[in-house]
Amino acid sequence: MFEKNLTKKMQDLVLDGHIPAKEVSRAIKKPYSTLLRELNPFDAHAKLGAETMFEIVKATRNISILEFMAREMGYTLMPLDGIRRVERGSSPRLSRERETTM
Repeated sequence: MFEKNLTKKMQDLVLDGHIPAKEVSRAIKKPYSTLLRELNPFDAHAKLGAETMFEIVKATRNISILEFMAREMGYTLMPLDGIRRVERGSSPRLSRERETTM
C-alpha cells in the first residue's frame, strides 16, 4: 500500500504542482508520455525509479514527498540551515540550533 500511495503522491506533485508537467518532463529529460506512465499508480508495467523521483524533487523543489516518506518511517526532515557544526577537540559533530521563543 505504501508503494501505491507514494506513486500517487508523486503523480499529484507533478500534475498539480506549480510547474507544468510538460516543463518537469523537459527538466528531467524524460518524454512526457513516459513520465505520465511512470507516475500512474495503476500501470503495473511502468515503475517510477528512485533516480527519476529524485530528479522530479530537484526540478520542482517540492520536498513534500520526502516529508511523507520520512513520516511513514517515523522520522522528520530538517533543513541544513537549522544545523550548525560544533567543534570539540579534534572531531566535529553536528548540533541542532534551538530557537528561543517567548
